[in-house]
Formats: sequence, structure tokens, C-alpha cells
Amino acid sequence: MFKPFRGATAFTKMPPPYKEEKKMKHDGTSGARVLSRKITAYILLVLSLFVAEVHVPQSFAEASELLITPEKLSNLPKDQRIVVDTRPSWKFLLGHIPGAVNLDDWREFTHEVKGVKGLLNDDKVFVVKKFAPLGFSAEKSIIVYGELDDPWRTDGRFFWMFEYYGFRKVSLLDGGFASWKRAGKKIERGLQNPAPQPESSLRNLNLNTKVIADNLMINRVFSSDNFMIIDNRTRREFDGDTPYGSPKGGHIPNAVHIHWSKFFQADGTLKTPPALNSLLRQNKIRADQEIIVYCTGGVRSAMAYFVFRHLGFKVRNYDGSWWDWSRSSFPVEHSG
Repeated sequence: MFKPFRGATAFTKMPPPYKEEKKMKHDGTSGARVLSRKITAYILLVLSLFVAEVHVPQSFAEASELLITPEKLSNLPKDQRIVVDTRPSWKFLLGHIPGAVNLDDWREFTHEVKGVKGLLNDDKVFVVKKFAPLGFSAEKSIIVYGELDDPWRTDGRFFWMFEYYGFRKVSLLDGGFASWKRAGKKIERGLQNPAPQPESSLRNLNLNTKVIADNLMINRVFSSDNFMIIDNRTRREFDGDTPYGSPKGGHIPNAVHIHWSKFFQADGTLKTPPALNSLLRQNKIRADQEIIVYCTGGVRSAMAYFVFRHLGFKVRNYDGSWWDWSRSSFPVEHSG
């Protein structure tokens, strides 16, 4: 289930080192020194406010590349990007972002193992043959979008899936298709018309096993203070309801409950850094912890995965999630 892949690499890039600026010669006047001190104090004040407000492990500016606006998407050269529409096919036909391809069923990329659904298909041959005809290549940017009334927000699942498959430039459209329409951008109707790529353009991809978790790993770490397990299902599911056919209810021991929708505003856009920071503080989530998210089958939790990636955390999504854990012999915790 959680199979290390030889040659897998992490793709989270470290921020480029700041270049040291050349020192300017001072004019020696007291006025210049006073101005310099004022500028320095102002910069320090701004930096201190930023650090105090956003308690995340890397700069928001770096992580923001994972979240893209309609304006920035429209400015990306079309031959350097793949836009993925995750809405139902009939909605795609009625209107979509020009040039987009439609992937409307996350289950198409999964397989069932010993009764456990939702497990991502990690066969490299499958990946190549699936995506090359749709125009994917390892060098292109992938921008994923969905819709607000999708209760599982499958665009998050596709974002995580592409990162697991080894694509290095994956982004999510903030606010989904609704934000594109609100921005007054052009809409295309009808069938998709992809530009197929040679299979060789995808053969250098390596599975990134650092973004996925399985039950063996979680059973080893759920009591560790270095990890935080987060349940992204509804509160009723966390407390014991089993609406999706799991053999038993409850949650993983020591898991914290945060329904995935808590990370977003009413219009489907991501909450501001201060609001997200407040949510993390309320749940005692620290920047030095590694995050593992789960739900029923790793779909809703994949949206939470995106949020933590956006904030710069080291995070894994458990694709087996409760479908898997509830069938195992590992311990289960119940609320109350």
C-alpha cells in the first residue's frame, strides 16, 4: 500500500538565498543617518508584524505560488501549462476555462486492495499512458480547479495526486471556476481538445513518497509530539458515524478534528494567513510538526493537504484513510 519508489524525490524547493547587496557610501550628513535609522526601524517593524501574525515554517510569498489567481492564470503562456477542470463532464461542456482538460472522477486513478477503496494507483505505466494523450509533460505547470458546491472538493485530491506522481509545478486556482467567472475571464464551451505529448515527456517522473502515509506509519507516530494527525471529516463522522460504509466508527487516536471547509471563506477562496494562523493556534498545531491528514478515502483531506502545503508545512495525505484504518487491527478512539 505505502510502497517506497526507488528514485523518489521531494520537490519542495528551498527558497533561494538572498543576495547580499553592495554597501552604499554614506554622505556623512546627520540627516541621511536619521533617515537611514527611520527606514531601518520601519522595515524591522513590518518584519516583526509579519512574523508575529503568521506562524508558518516558510515565507508566505514562496508558498503562494501554489495558489494562483485568475489574472495570473490568464497570463501564463498556453504552451507551458495544463489547466485541469475537475467538475462533472456536463458542466465542463456548458463552460470551462479555455484549453482546459476535464478529469471529473478521482476514482479513475484509484484501485481497491483487500476491500479498501480510494488507494491511489501508483503504476508508472498507467500514469504515462493516462496523461500523455491529454497533453501533460513533466515541464508544464498544472493548474487545477473545481467548484464550490462540491462537498468533497475533488480539486484538492487532484492537486495532491499530481504532486505524488512527481509533477513539480502544480497550483490550485483560488476560488475555483466561480472566481474565473467573477473575474470576467473568457469561457469556452464544448469538448476538450488536448494537444497530445509523447510518452517520453513523462518517463522521468518519480513518485514522491514523502507526501503519502499508510496505516503502518501512522500507527508508529500517532503518539509522537513531532506529528499531528488531523481528521478532516465532519464532526459526526469523527464522533462515530459511518455514512460511507466503514465497518466501524471513531477516529485515529490523538487525532485533531478540523473539517476541511474551515480553511475556506464562503466564496470558496482560501482564508487569509492571519485567519489560518488563528485556526492552527486553536488546535495547538505547531510549525515544527509534520502533519498527516485523513478523511474517508483521502479526498477531503487532500484539500487540507493543499492548505498545509500552501502554508509551508511538511504534510502527508493518507489515501486509505478511514476506509483503511477501520478495517485494520489498529486502535480506534471515540469521542466522549
